[in-house]
Amino acid sequence: MPNEITFVVTEDDVDGGFTAHARVKDGNRDIFSEGDERESLIKNVREAIDAAFDAGERKPELIHLHFVRDEVAAG
Repeated sequence: MPNEITFVVTEDDVDGGFTAHARVKDGNRDIFSEGDERESLIKNVREAIDAAFDAGERKPELIHLHFVRDEVAAG
């Protein structure tokens, strides 16, 4: 079974761009990243994963990006 990580991605309604957050169970830590566009977000998420894991640690082989959009319906 591949080692996986899931990032919750939200879009900034005011400034645009995306923010991503993942919780790493092993090691009790969080990874944050952002990007102006989807492509830059993906690149930055990969760089953040590389920075968050030490050389001896097993890095995730599969990266999930879960895009969340918050909407409010009144009345």
